[in-house]
Amino acid sequence: MPPNLSSLVFFLFFFLLGSGARAIGVNWGTTASHPLPPTKVVELLKANNITVKLSMLTHCPQALSGSNMGVTVGIPNSMLKSLNSSKKAAESWVHDNVTRYFSGGTNRVRIEYIAVGDEPFLQSYGDQFLSFVIGAVMNIQIALTKANLPGEVKVVVPCSFDTFMTESGLPSKGQFRNDLNKTMIELLTFLSKHHSPLFVTISPFLSFHQNKNISLDFSLFKRTARPHNDSRRIYRNSFDLSYDTLVAALASVGFPAMDIVVAKNGWPTDGAPNATATLAETFMNGLMDHLSSKSGTPLRPRRPPIETYIFSLLDEDQRSIATGNFERHWGVFTFDGQAKYHFSFGQGSKNLVNAQNVEYLSSRWCVVNNNMDLSNASTRALELCSAADCTALSPGGSCSNISWPGNISYAFNNYYQQHDQRADSCDFGGLGLITAVDPSSGTCRFAVELLTSHSSPPMQFYVFHSIMTLTLNVLLCLLISSS
Repeated sequence: MPPNLSSLVFFLFFFLLGSGARAIGVNWGTTASHPLPPTKVVELLKANNITVKLSMLTHCPQALSGSNMGVTVGIPNSMLKSLNSSKKAAESWVHDNVTRYFSGGTNRVRIEYIAVGDEPFLQSYGDQFLSFVIGAVMNIQIALTKANLPGEVKVVVPCSFDTFMTESGLPSKGQFRNDLNKTMIELLTFLSKHHSPLFVTISPFLSFHQNKNISLDFSLFKRTARPHNDSRRIYRNSFDLSYDTLVAALASVGFPAMDIVVAKNGWPTDGAPNATATLAETFMNGLMDHLSSKSGTPLRPRRPPIETYIFSLLDEDQRSIATGNFERHWGVFTFDGQAKYHFSFGQGSKNLVNAQNVEYLSSRWCVVNNNMDLSNASTRALELCSAADCTALSPGGSCSNISWPGNISYAFNNYYQQHDQRADSCDFGGLGLITAVDPSSGTCRFAVELLTSHSSPPMQFYVFHSIMTLTLNVLLCLLISSS
């Protein structure tokens, strides 16, 4: 039985930051219409002198076999219900996605973690996954035991940034969300029993985006930021404040010494105000300096997280935007492996090396045909943006300043590229025109997609959460009506 390719959610790479230091890493996700091929990603990492551990999808074992890279395999939220209800389903999943990679001899892939769910406790999901998580975790653990792998592979659950909170703004008053308290105690009991860490998102950008009491300087590790005081504990950056809020929440339910892995932490570069490459560069370098100091936090001095993963390696144009249009722009590199800013992964040089010999579709774009009656063009663009990625048109985004009909052309081109430049995907009743002249302007890039092995986008490309459609429609309505 072949592996279920949709059953694996994200990639995690990490490398060691100096001798004896804790691990620093970067997520590699493939929620993209035209993902960079795995072999190119491995080349990209090697070109940047990154010694990595890695989590993978099953469509790239050739890129990993014999590499001795540590691997984390992810299970999507959509599988939690079946894994919760069926031990047989868990056994089948472990066999297809884990066991078979342990028997490759010199070409084996070394799997270290199974991540059950992709932030299934995210508040915007409501309780749709909540009742399935612990059962799925238990059944995966039973399947590992049956496969004689419980000592080699640890089971974890990536927890979202809103899993924990503090109503007072003081880290020492941190607690888990009321609706999660029972589930978190069950999860932490399981993790403690199996000597596994807690995987959690710590996101200064999201904290700044949602909390008016957090300043930009405080989020960016700037020394000029006004410190926060909590019972004589001084906090000089948002990362430490959020981290200690989690530490206090763990202590409040009886797990004060639980090891923590920061599974996601980064700064987006598009799709929202303050989501820029300049600020991302400031944040990332501040984060690396802070972690390399090994100073820890006020509640855990000299005890930083055992691993910290940067989110993310590459942009992903099909990520859910339930929490914001910036969700598709977290990458240190663009979707095609081009560095967005200067940054050091802890290996010395801050000049990142771009992916080489990347294969693209033809140098063609789809734009508005100015010789046609464009009175219906705005309506057509609104329809397209429920299936294409128009997040760069968001207020504060890289394409937010292009005027009508440039914003319409942007929507046309994105749809055209995601549909492999098929001629019928740039028709729109005669409103579209294929051109060999790059319409990019200033910071607004009209991308040409990557050449991939598939001939059409996957079906899930057409299925989007209603929140995304509503957000994009409102966004374009505002942009188009103001033009």
